Amino acid sequence: MLVAVDQPRNLTGAAWLLVDMSLNIWALAIVKAVGLGYPAFQIVFLRALVGLVLMLPWILQHRQAFSNLTDLPLHLMRVVFSAIALTASFYAITRLPLALFTAIGFTRPILTMIAAALILREIISRGRWAAALVGLLGAIIAVEPAKHSGGSGLAAQVITVISATAVVIVTRRLVEAPTVVMMTFYTAGLTVIAVPFALASWQPVPADQWPALLAIGAFAQCAQFCFLRAHRYGQAAFLAILSYASLIFSTTVGYWVFEEVPSLSFWFGASLIIAATLWITLHRAPTAEAAQPSA
Repeated sequence: MLVAVDQPRNLTGAAWLLVDMSLNIWALAIVKAVGLGYPAFQIVFLRALVGLVLMLPWILQHRQAFSNLTDLPLHLMRVVFSAIALTASFYAITRLPLALFTAIGFTRPILTMIAAALILREIISRGRWAAALVGLLGAIIAVEPAKHSGGSGLAAQVITVISATAVVIVTRRLVEAPTVVMMTFYTAGLTVIAVPFALASWQPVPADQWPALLAIGAFAQCAQFCFLRAHRYGQAAFLAILSYASLIFSTTVGYWVFEEVPSLSFWFGASLIIAATLWITLHRAPTAEAAQPSA
């Protein structure tokens, strides 16, 4: 008799990731709308500080979770990579078209899948590799990156992709850590890292822009919770492919907020992305099975 090893609950992870993506795109839209007038570290600091304040009751309620912490170096590594990724992304989103920003971000699933296979030893089927490539091709067709120029924003987005991939892999290594611990390290660490740079380059904020800047922190903090829950349930490679669906979120926000009208090539590329996302969501890839004799 064969006994199958329990599979990760990928569909539950997918649901959390979809909520994470929808919240994140609204946070980025606010950054894109108002962030050009402020240094990236100032926005990062405000985002982290708001998140930390929102978490204080939760931290106090579960303070016993912080006793006997293990894997402290991994927590610190995650904070550093997160600070780099967040600062670079806030810098890039204010200097790149939303479509180009999203297109470059679609290289992250490929890097994540490679890292998941090499570091986490996750089993990745040929079907998932094919779906990832189809989704990536669809993203390139949809946003037509050759039409856009890059500059410093392009370099910042490349840094974002590399550091964000590292965050995902480290997060997977910390999958057993309590969510409150991971989010506290993230928000408190970002606040500590960003504060000296933010104060050194601080720009005055008009009263009418404070609600928007504070909303960045609220949206992003809720998204971070959903992100951690997603990676607690789903495989990194599976979630990497599903993240192609973020193009749909970014395009919708781009249309309604920034009046960016999608072209015919977008709809063709988007159809490939949707097809790849649906395939990987509805077809579970085989995972390792342990052949064990029944007792």
